Amino acid sequence: QVQLVESGGGLVQAGGSLRLACAASARTLSGYIMSWFRHAPVQEREFVAAIRWSGRSTYYAESVKGRFTISRDNAENTVYLQMYSLKPEDTAVYYCAVRIGYTAAQAMDVATYDYWGQGTQVTVSS
Repeated sequence: QVQLVESGGGLVQAGGSLRLACAASARTLSGYIMSWFRHAPVQEREFVAAIRWSGRSTYYAESVKGRFTISRDNAENTVYLQMYSLKPEDTAVYYCAVRIGYTAAQAMDVATYDYWGQGTQVTVSS
């Protein structure tokens, strides 16, 4: 079992920044991918970014490349999503999720994740 708790959401003006955190309670995360998804009203949940718990591989959605950075703190079992140059279209509930896996295709497949956090709201005003 893995429990995930997100934090760091809020209201920010367009062009601003936010940092989200996802703390995971698990005996080990070796072999896991930790990811961020987002869900805006009347849209499907979409992949944002992912990071392998071992190694340096990261994956990003095209819409956030160059603006968002995913990172991890192994000692704290925490994954971060640093968001810069935020746009109104980034407004959504952001979810942290984990699954066992290694590839980008696996990371982006929303249907295959085993554990999800409760979500944190990010609102970007124009």
